[in-house]
Amino acid sequence: MEYGLIGEHLPHSFSPEIHKRIGSYKYEIKELAPDEVEDFLKKRDFKGINVTIPYKQTVIPFLDEIDEAAKSIGAVNTIVNRNGKLFGYNTDFGGLCALIKKNGISVYDKKAIIFGNGGTSHTAEAVLKSLGARTVLKTDLVPSFGAITNEEAVLRHPDAEFIINTTPCGMFPNLDSSAFDPSYFPDLKGVIDVVYNPLSTKLIQKARKLGIRAQGGLYMLVMQAILAAEHFFDKKIPEEKAEEIYLDILRMKKNIVLIGMPASGKTTVGKLLSEELKMPLFDSDELIVNQTGREIPDIFENEGEEYFRKLEHDAILNLSGKTGSIISTGGGAVLNPENIENLSKNGKIYFIDRPPEKLIPTLDRPTASSVEAIKKRYAERYEIYKKSADSIIDADCSPKDVLRKIREDFLNENFSD
Repeated sequence: MEYGLIGEHLPHSFSPEIHKRIGSYKYEIKELAPDEVEDFLKKRDFKGINVTIPYKQTVIPFLDEIDEAAKSIGAVNTIVNRNGKLFGYNTDFGGLCALIKKNGISVYDKKAIIFGNGGTSHTAEAVLKSLGARTVLKTDLVPSFGAITNEEAVLRHPDAEFIINTTPCGMFPNLDSSAFDPSYFPDLKGVIDVVYNPLSTKLIQKARKLGIRAQGGLYMLVMQAILAAEHFFDKKIPEEKAEEIYLDILRMKKNIVLIGMPASGKTTVGKLLSEELKMPLFDSDELIVNQTGREIPDIFENEGEEYFRKLEHDAILNLSGKTGSIISTGGGAVLNPENIENLSKNGKIYFIDRPPEKLIPTLDRPTASSVEAIKKRYAERYEIYKKSADSIIDADCSPKDVLRKIREDFLNENFSD
């Protein structure tokens, strides 16, 4: 390996795709068990690597020289091999500074809390102090040196104005977790979550609903990669490259999510989009059938709708972790707000709005097996569909026309926050 990333669990890292856009060098991923790190570093069989959790502190004893900034932080995430000597740097510092700047809220003279007490929290602490934060506190699940507990943060410091999450809470595949509830901090002005997969964690979604400026960790990941490449090749990379790569990765990882009434054409349009945009297609109903080995009418008839909705929720939670995909949902998926919240983590939601008189009842759709049932469902759900959607697509036209409308909207979307 010449260039790459080492860590313990890296199946869903975006780093290779980012470095591919930075330059024409091969960047690989190498998962190492804790007892393999020392041997890997002693062999020095690489030119430049990035280091991620849990090894940002583990690697330090094996380095010949450490940049002063990395030394003061106590964490290294970039190592360069120069003629057999290993030099350590911390490009997370610059990446996090850039992310906070992108958030648009100054931390100067503000009370800040960092959730987490690992290697990234040390970087966050150094960044906040360098930017002039008045008070910087760190939390841990249990009392520890230099950190208060999460409970103490909520009870004694509700006046926090800026919070950074450095824990893995909310990271794929545990999409339903959150390090803290931003509503407990009424003075909160800004939230940063270093987690980048999903694109919008539960924490980021909650903060934005409260009107708090919030940013996920993708931009930080891109910036630290650019800074690392500058160390790899001893060459300055233009600042505008970061925004270009960030938007490119954001578009590539975003899902297209289709919601709407049964028989509105979601499956047909999903297949057309998949073929046109070269994105994989997933169907929540199909996933339920494959996992249970039973058809949906059978589940409705023998276990009831409530049981089916639980299966649907689990299937959608599973699909919400996908990136760069088309996701077609069942007609009643919008009835559970958690489904929409989960689908929004990585996706843009399109409501396929087909007039009720164009919806054809079929026996394989338990809630839309007759004209009367379709009219009733349409009246019950229409406002929910509208409220759940990021974009409403008039589907009183051919499937190819619906495809064109979604494709144009998605490809022209300004994904910058």
